Amino acid sequence: MERYSRITDKNKREIVLLRAFPCVWGKCTFCDYIEDNGRDEAEMVRENREALREITGEFGVLEVINSGSCFELPKETLEDIRTVVRLKNIKRLIFESHWIYRKRLQEMRDYFGIPVTYKMGVETFDYDFREKVLNKHADFKTPMEAAEYFDSICLMVGIQGQTKEMIRNDIAWLKKYFNHGTVNVFNNNSTPIKRDEELVRWFMEEYQWLLDDPDVEVLYEITDFGVG
Repeated sequence: MERYSRITDKNKREIVLLRAFPCVWGKCTFCDYIEDNGRDEAEMVRENREALREITGEFGVLEVINSGSCFELPKETLEDIRTVVRLKNIKRLIFESHWIYRKRLQEMRDYFGIPVTYKMGVETFDYDFREKVLNKHADFKTPMEAAEYFDSICLMVGIQGQTKEMIRNDIAWLKKYFNHGTVNVFNNNSTPIKRDEELVRWFMEEYQWLLDDPDVEVLYEITDFGVG
């Protein structure tokens, strides 16, 4: 498991994959990522500290991801991150958060004292597919609602049952309402949700231009950020 990486093309930054307590929701039908969660706080703090030791501060930007939301990281790990921010002169943090925590986003900004960009896993703006198929438990109905809280979103493409129209709408709304986005091409895992190979081929041809878009990162493999 790689827990530290440097991203040197778009949006240069360092990134760490940390361990946290169980996801507050943890019922998304497509996700087996939560198996990285834990309950042994001392062990998680120790493993997280090892990853954080790798940070150099060379870009002034640090992204912290975990199998859930940043609010589920151990308190001691948050203290360690804050120490790294100060010692390595980090100017901006990037965290992940579930929609459930949308009213708490300011807490991390106050705690760290620097700008924090939050990513939210939207997966799709198609409400029925998001809630009835993917079971995201994110009850916003429009992209404008999500944009009230989040500057950056993650979309998922290439799932059986998804349509080209859904993807077209999702990409259009990403570009219209958000400053930054990540598009994850779905890869089969241990869940019942399956990849649609034809839809993936169409997306990679139709939206090849996203590869050159400075505000959108396309992850064809789940390890494309160098962690995982």
